[in-house]
Amino acid sequence: MDKSQERISIKERFTKETNVRVRINIDGSGKVEIKTGIPFIDHLISAFGKHSMVDIHLEAKSNDNISHHLIEDVAITLSQTLNEALSNRAQIKRYGYAIIPMDEVLAISAIDLIKRQFHKVNLGLTREKIEDIAREDLEHFMESLLQNLNACTHINIQYGENDHHKIEAAIKSFAISFRMASSIDIQRDGIPSTKGVM
Repeated sequence: MDKSQERISIKERFTKETNVRVRINIDGSGKVEIKTGIPFIDHLISAFGKHSMVDIHLEAKSNDNISHHLIEDVAITLSQTLNEALSNRAQIKRYGYAIIPMDEVLAISAIDLIKRQFHKVNLGLTREKIEDIAREDLEHFMESLLQNLNACTHINIQYGENDHHKIEAAIKSFAISFRMASSIDIQRDGIPSTKGVM
């Protein structure tokens, strides 16, 4: 892939609530620099970058000290940056899937990078807090991430006990699915759709 075809995007989201800056390179090596001020969110995004092989530089700051706003805006901005970097999605494999174990947990993900938004997520979380983050905020992080990607994504935790393992297995399975779906298919010319557009 030559320089003119690099799948790189930079986005900023500045509101009264948060400041978020993201730079991603889909064709990277999984190099991540994440600083949100929320360690477990940093960890989840780092896991996504490492296993999707997407380079991510993300800096975020809360202006109102409300963690829900920061978690939401980080997910929105990261997802919109990925969506923009995919451009017209020519020559991609389009579909990706993964089955990921993490100790007693099994996560399944499938993605279609068609430009039609749909997502269904079952994380199976039971505790009210995981790593000092409210369960509903972690669920909202995943919902916001998938809702803004402009793709069809399904993630399901098949079984497991540990909620930390569940959310981490979910993000890793999503990362592997995304890597597969977004990778370039050297045998393909143009858009991977009978419609001729994504």
